[in-house]
Amino acid sequence: MQSRKAKRLWMFAVILILTLVLVHPLHPPQVSAAAELTIDSHSDGQQVPVGKVRISGSFTHVHDIQLVINGSKLISARMENADQGTGTWYYDLDTSRYDGEIDITAKGIDADTRGGVLSDPIRLVVDNPPVNIPTVNITDPADGSKVKKKVKVNVSVNAKNPIKEVQVRVNGGAWHAAARKNSQYVYEWESSGIGDKTCSLEAKAMDSRGNVGKSMTTYVKVGAGTKEAITVKSQDRAMWIWENASYNLFLNPGSRTVLDAMAKDTATFDSDPITTLYVGVDKLDGMNILEEDPDKVRDFVSWAHGKGYQVQATIAGGTVIPYWATYPRYHGAAVREMEKVINYNIASAPDERFDGVNVDIEPYILPDFKTKKPHIQTAYLDLLEKMIQRRDTAGYNIPFGPAIPRWYDSSENAADIPWRGEEKWLSEHIQDISDYIAIMDYRDQAEGPAGIIAQAQGEIDYAKKIGKPRSVVIGVETKDIADGSDPETITFREEGRTYMERELDKVYTAFGNNPAFAGIAMHHYDSIRDLPSVWGPNMRKWEPPADTTPPSALSSNPVAEASTYERINLRYGRAFDNTEVEEYWIYRSTTPGFTPGPSNLAGTSRGLSYSDHGLLPDTTYYYKVAAVDVKGNRGPVSGETSATTHHTTLKPMIIRDWKIHYDGTKMTVSMKVADRETGQGVPAAVAGRFTYMSGKYIQQPTAADGTWTAASQALPYQAGEAGFEPRRITADGYYWAAAYDPPRIRSATWMKKSPSPKMPMSAAGAMQIPIMVSAPCWR
Repeated sequence: MQSRKAKRLWMFAVILILTLVLVHPLHPPQVSAAAELTIDSHSDGQQVPVGKVRISGSFTHVHDIQLVINGSKLISARMENADQGTGTWYYDLDTSRYDGEIDITAKGIDADTRGGVLSDPIRLVVDNPPVNIPTVNITDPADGSKVKKKVKVNVSVNAKNPIKEVQVRVNGGAWHAAARKNSQYVYEWESSGIGDKTCSLEAKAMDSRGNVGKSMTTYVKVGAGTKEAITVKSQDRAMWIWENASYNLFLNPGSRTVLDAMAKDTATFDSDPITTLYVGVDKLDGMNILEEDPDKVRDFVSWAHGKGYQVQATIAGGTVIPYWATYPRYHGAAVREMEKVINYNIASAPDERFDGVNVDIEPYILPDFKTKKPHIQTAYLDLLEKMIQRRDTAGYNIPFGPAIPRWYDSSENAADIPWRGEEKWLSEHIQDISDYIAIMDYRDQAEGPAGIIAQAQGEIDYAKKIGKPRSVVIGVETKDIADGSDPETITFREEGRTYMERELDKVYTAFGNNPAFAGIAMHHYDSIRDLPSVWGPNMRKWEPPADTTPPSALSSNPVAEASTYERINLRYGRAFDNTEVEEYWIYRSTTPGFTPGPSNLAGTSRGLSYSDHGLLPDTTYYYKVAAVDVKGNRGPVSGETSATTHHTTLKPMIIRDWKIHYDGTKMTVSMKVADRETGQGVPAAVAGRFTYMSGKYIQQPTAADGTWTAASQALPYQAGEAGFEPRRITADGYYWAAAYDPPRIRSATWMKKSPSPKMPMSAAGAMQIPIMVSAPCWR
């Protein structure tokens, strides 16, 4: 008789052939053989001076190159000859901010596949004692040990500068000074009267130059300690809420009324109520909410519990790119994220505590996941185990649930992973050690071999086999994935909410009575609010509560800084509202003291930053910003800021002669890429994506005269809406000055005359209803 694994491998092969590799939309990145990215300026381990050091390398068929520095900083590199697809890049790194090893990897996007491309990492070494971060460890009591009465907390500090002070805190409370005793520092803590509880101990040290280092957390048991059983509840229906939205919920209480209204609205789309919130608690705009203002989080969690919601903290890897934490050298960053949640719960009242932790690291995005199997897979399992061990040592009821792609039990890159003496599917190893999993079962249909049901069946069956009830959450996607490398079949964005709910009903029918099923989770709050019933003239969207009060002024005026010849980055302060601040409107002009209006609206941003690109070189731009709430009420316009773009010898090109048209069966788009000054056509390469009901991605060259035409897939619907958004245009000697494209029609809607039910759809009676954009189109 065949083993379960052999059967599954055989089934996978059959499905793969039948679906022509459409089974893996969320796949390990397929890096083109032609795409290459290198760091050439330095060798691994090379000593560098303190000051500006130019890091440089070469690229082939790669764009948007960035450097990952020590896993904590992501910076854009300057690309030379980017218009030709092959060239060099550089970045002037200020090493005066570092001491010791500087880990650097170049990261880019494959121009053909839109997947990730990484260089080999290098480690540079700089000797710069003034910025050395003290290394701090609690040496006694031991982690997980029992303590009683008066406890001497011993702290060791290793630093290159004189230590100014060492402090210790217990259970997230006030920091207390530790006294120097010989080679260590000691803080005496009176643990009497606490009862049976596991407590958290943390230490930090500041040197004479203001550099601060922090220890990992030590958990100690007073009395019998905390021994809570892990309780995994149903999470249906759940929803991810990322930091741009979650920080609004923490810092702007009015945002909660919008969340509550949407989550409990079951009538608009005949949907189930949302009962579980996966709330992002990572850093945002320089703020670390769990460390800096946990009372704001406690207020939100307490409110949510009072409204009947479960609230889980969603954490990533503690690195600037979540999946970077998979590398063993960054495991400590992810473990600290786990400790932050544990420590928050220890310091909070029962109704203020998180009900679990949802972990979103996604190591498969690393190209190494494919090329260095099983090293990355086992490193990821080691990391999850370390995070779970921190929870187990503390003894608190915090269910642990990683988000995983649906193919961890079918892809060759997840098969036969050796770990802890067993070879298994990666999904099975994860299910063995976790309390639940949230499958990113991102498909836009429930049935069929590549559908949501079939793709979750293996995990459901395995959970039942190992006796873990309510341990499989099935996640679905609703966001626009136009900028990624995944096909449109992973999201319900094109089909709309009504269709999605019908498909989810099929999932409930398939798994509703299965003990392993824990519910459906939707990704994510912002995109769900924007998802209509269906695209077209018959669409309806969820409506927030009535409101006519505009948001406040920004808490600080914008600051602009040019980063290249065509890009200026802005940052600005938060605005507040009696409901939800939906976005920030960015106004741009080349005239100081300008009056903001529709004609100079450059773009919008959900967060507190905006990157304005497609500008002209050697030009000063002026900016103002205003907050807008979910009902369209605009707040006061900010003060003005300005920046001047850098110089380049490249010439600006723009889009002209734009036309978009529905011909009765599909959407067609045509345009001309032209020299901005002369209007002459420029032969170029154009990439972009059809939008709304169509998600087809197009990469193709223009004709010699710069003209370009493309068509969507078949759209044989009675009514609908589709459009097209250019994403990237390249040509030798040119760059795309997108900010200077003439205003254009971005989409078209249609409504056909109703045919007989048995008649095929025809183009007869198709009606064009163009939607105009009054401001220049931004990408």
